[in-house]
Amino acid sequence: MQNSGIKTSILQGLSAAWPICLGYIPIGLAFGVLAQKAGLHPIEIMLMSILVFAGSSQFIAVSMLSAGAGAVPIIITTFAVNLRHLLMSSSLAVFLGNATRKKLSLFAYGVTDESFAVNHTRFSQNIWGLDQALVVNHTANIAWVVSSVIGGYSGQFIHEGAFGIDYALTAMFICLLIFQLRGRLYVITAVIAGVVAVILSLVIPGSSYIVLA
Repeated sequence: MQNSGIKTSILQGLSAAWPICLGYIPIGLAFGVLAQKAGLHPIEIMLMSILVFAGSSQFIAVSMLSAGAGAVPIIITTFAVNLRHLLMSSSLAVFLGNATRKKLSLFAYGVTDESFAVNHTRFSQNIWGLDQALVVNHTANIAWVVSSVIGGYSGQFIHEGAFGIDYALTAMFICLLIFQLRGRLYVITAVIAGVVAVILSLVIPGSSYIVLA
């Protein structure tokens, strides 16, 4: 009976995770290519994807590396960009009150914008549990790591900017936004956040305006 429940959780998690993986594969490939162009070895790309696992900050870090930035500015910038994870984790915490510390650690590691959107929606509908959410997070993680490594190895054969690679992350966030617009309140919130982000980007350097918006 327990094995049946585990199998069901895995299948439900995989069913929810495949759209994320479908988006992560081309973006991971794009990141791998750009990271290779910035001078990173595929092993370094793999380690970055495992240890950081945050697409937007990884793209930012690679672009700063290409521009010759040092370690300290890169760390500060990516930390600021990833501050949004505090908000996402806090929002998810209300659904995880009975979780063990080990499972919470595994779950926290895999929280991304995309997995947050998928898991939070299902948690809010009371049709989701931590086991399914863990499957979503770590299936997406595997897809990201594998695709970024493949991109790193194939980067030497692909011209920078080919196939719109540099637009891949933006396209994914647009798709993610569209899937979240389930009513007038969501549309109004998205429009306000977009307008605020544009205004703040004119007066605040770097990417911290994203977190504020």
